Amino acid sequence: MEYNHLTIEQKWQKFWAENQTFKTETSTDKPKYYVLDMFPYPSGAGLHVGHPLGYIASDIFSRYKRLKGFNVLHPMGYDSFGLPAEQYAIQTGQHPAITTETNINRYREQMDNIGFSYDWSREIRTSNADYYHWTQWIFMKLFDAWYNKDTDKAEPIQTLIDHLSSTGSAGIHAEADEDVLELTAEQWNQLSEEEQQVELLKYRLAYLRESTVNWCPALGTVLANDEVINGVSERGGFPVEQKKMMQWSMRITAYADRLLRGLDTIDWPEPLVEMQRNWIGKSVGASVKFPVPQLDTNIEVFTTRVDTIFGVSFIVLAPEHELVAALTTEEQRANIESYIDKTSKKSELDRMADTKTVSGAFTGSYAKHPITGEDVQIWIADYVLAGYGTGAVMAVPSGDQRDYVFAKHFNLPIIPISDSQDITEAADPNKDGKYINSDFINGLTYQEAVPALVERLESLRLGKAKVNFRMRDAIFGRQRYWGEPVPVYFKNGLPYLIKEEELPLLLPEVDKYLPTESGEPPLGRAEDWKYQDEYEYELSTMPGWAGSSWYWFRYMDPQNKNQFASPEAVDYWKAVDLYIGGSEHATGHLLYSRFWNKFLKDMGYHNEEEPFKKLINQGMIQGRSNFVYRVLDEEGRGTNKFVSLGLKNQYNCIPLHVDVNIVHNDILDLEKFKAFRPDFNNAEFVLENDKYICGTEVEKMSKSKFNVVNPDDIISQYGADTLRLYEMFLGPLEQAKPWNTNGIEGVYKFLRKVWRLFHDAEGNFNVSDEEPTKAEYKALHKIIKKVEDDVERFSFNTSVSAFMICVNELTDLKCNKRKILQDLIICLEPYAPHITEELWAKLGNAPGTISFAAYPKFNPEYLVESEFAYPVSINGKMKMNLPLALDLEQPAVEAILKDNAEIQRFLDGKDIKKIIFVKGKIINMVV
Repeated sequence: MEYNHLTIEQKWQKFWAENQTFKTETSTDKPKYYVLDMFPYPSGAGLHVGHPLGYIASDIFSRYKRLKGFNVLHPMGYDSFGLPAEQYAIQTGQHPAITTETNINRYREQMDNIGFSYDWSREIRTSNADYYHWTQWIFMKLFDAWYNKDTDKAEPIQTLIDHLSSTGSAGIHAEADEDVLELTAEQWNQLSEEEQQVELLKYRLAYLRESTVNWCPALGTVLANDEVINGVSERGGFPVEQKKMMQWSMRITAYADRLLRGLDTIDWPEPLVEMQRNWIGKSVGASVKFPVPQLDTNIEVFTTRVDTIFGVSFIVLAPEHELVAALTTEEQRANIESYIDKTSKKSELDRMADTKTVSGAFTGSYAKHPITGEDVQIWIADYVLAGYGTGAVMAVPSGDQRDYVFAKHFNLPIIPISDSQDITEAADPNKDGKYINSDFINGLTYQEAVPALVERLESLRLGKAKVNFRMRDAIFGRQRYWGEPVPVYFKNGLPYLIKEEELPLLLPEVDKYLPTESGEPPLGRAEDWKYQDEYEYELSTMPGWAGSSWYWFRYMDPQNKNQFASPEAVDYWKAVDLYIGGSEHATGHLLYSRFWNKFLKDMGYHNEEEPFKKLINQGMIQGRSNFVYRVLDEEGRGTNKFVSLGLKNQYNCIPLHVDVNIVHNDILDLEKFKAFRPDFNNAEFVLENDKYICGTEVEKMSKSKFNVVNPDDIISQYGADTLRLYEMFLGPLEQAKPWNTNGIEGVYKFLRKVWRLFHDAEGNFNVSDEEPTKAEYKALHKIIKKVEDDVERFSFNTSVSAFMICVNELTDLKCNKRKILQDLIICLEPYAPHITEELWAKLGNAPGTISFAAYPKFNPEYLVESEFAYPVSINGKMKMNLPLALDLEQPAVEAILKDNAEIQRFLDGKDIKKIIFVKGKIINMVV
């Protein structure tokens, strides 16, 4: 019987599904291990061979942990709310739920074909009401919570209300808006309900306020910073502009310090950890207020270098700063409005990245220097962001390169701040330059000047020491249809929560998936959609990251209708032990997930500070593109003539991408190429040795480059086990590597070699119960140890190579011993589960499954060498290798040498004068 991958794989996939082989129980005596993949958004294109890389790695590790006696939770689901389905709905009128269901079915079919050991009984979909019920519930908990700095955690909003009612605002140390009121208990209690709700919004962890957002008119929605690339939307490439609007936000900044500290407790890739550290961006400095007398207000700035305050020669505001309109004089209004309009078309990321362009506009107004009282010009410039810090900076051209360039461009004053004339030295507190320009810090060092300045600012009530973070609160709203409805209604213009028993708040039906004619989000189209038939619901939906910020909890207890997860399930599974996914989520999903995890801990729903103990970022599998070379005519137009790679320099030609699926080992299938495009039907070819050789290049796998390889095609031709092994064989998990179908044949041959170890030349199953030899035990125990070490280190590619060496050794030894082969396939099972299940059954282990066999115990004694092949030399010239027992001493070795017929042939009758014997190394005979 030959190895038939299609029959075998379909058989065992059906067996696993019918028997729910990988269904996980929460109650067990086994130690737990939780392996999680970043769950996919199900696109209509389905999976290409690059997508399953991380899934295969996590599946190998999950299967290995089962063999090691762990109770493994390895679930899968779908992040099924999102823009692509909605855009398709806008174009076709088809409800996004229908598109999503079709795409999910396609994904599920492909994943089943690869043989993943997922517990499908725990499948979740973020767009299902029984799931987003609990996303809405978490939002409600966030809305009803505030962050207490004294306890360093979130608390129910009622504890804040109780404090205000009994004591007033005195003694409240909260993460809140800057403009919270100072109130006595009597003043608080005299406020109306609406006034109290307005004040509480300044404290809530989920709150509503006017924010500057990335608005995409073409998509009709707000986008997160990571959804905007070079000023256009990542999805569709549409222009994005800055716009102010009322928007839901999450006070993630309350957790900034804990998010930072937590990075020291988790096993994550250092580049990703550094990205989060930089994104959070903790800075220690001072808050400084520059009075603006004409408006009876102050411009507040945050600076890490308060010691440079005497070098301030102008102030720069973000174009979106709330004071810009009031500060702009009539003479400057046209310039300011023009500049603001221009800036609104640039994303924040573009503004941050552009360090070369110098642009700005003078408001016409002045602020007062907080210490000297001198006038300071007020400008606006797009290199200052409204959402970072206070949206204003004090410009010190003699201490900051960007301020220096700005001042030079607009001919603004540059005031020295130290006795050094070098700008880089002046900005460096470690240099020896002494401060000048002020009587009370003249001659002080940096370490002496800072506290003196802070003390002076505090005495003037114009400053204080402060810790600032680069990270901003997260926008939590999208003006689109296909997302979670926000469980909020409005009374007198203020937001209120619906009752918990009224969850889930279902998505209403709409006639179109576009904004209304008056500009409201698509939910504004819903008929008779009001709370208690009276109050307007929130018309924005939650962002894409809402459902993915807690989903690992739902896998623990997915059928629970009364809780997001039971205390028993949460206490058993605790945190994710291994999380595999892309590094592109570093400052989005992974930050928001850590935030929500910490919040739910604060609320007492679990005890884990961090959700993901170990994280691995899998590298990208790149495409291997193929090219044909189209000959151009004298006028540079493409002809229907194509020249092979080796001859292209003899012609004037251009490269064209060609579908890699009609190329084999870089040889083009000419007939399939003619059918590739209608205009190629009459193509002519200039061949090399009767073949058309294509060019190659490694690029990102995409449809436009015709280099997408469908895993279904690979599985059909070579099998899922071959695909799994080959993806691991390509290189280290974390590194990018090119896909090359040409190399897959070797892996397929390896699996056929494994099959032949169990069968004779006629294809009959033939396994012996004889005792294995030392050499056979040695080959087995080398692979037992190698796989164990490699899987624990996630070095899957080196295991595949070791398997190939082991099978070659056993083939050379003509090994068909049960004691060897049974343990071999247990080691191989995580990588190639279908063929190993079949061979396990053939060995007589049916009706069980190899999935829960015990991983073989490594015995180091089998690797202890008892024999050595000595290189034997005569007069220094190597003649042969002679295997001898390692415990032999020189007299015994000499006796063997004198009796060995082959050595005597080399001696050709000559006498041995001397034998040089180094145990375990060499034998040299002198004649």
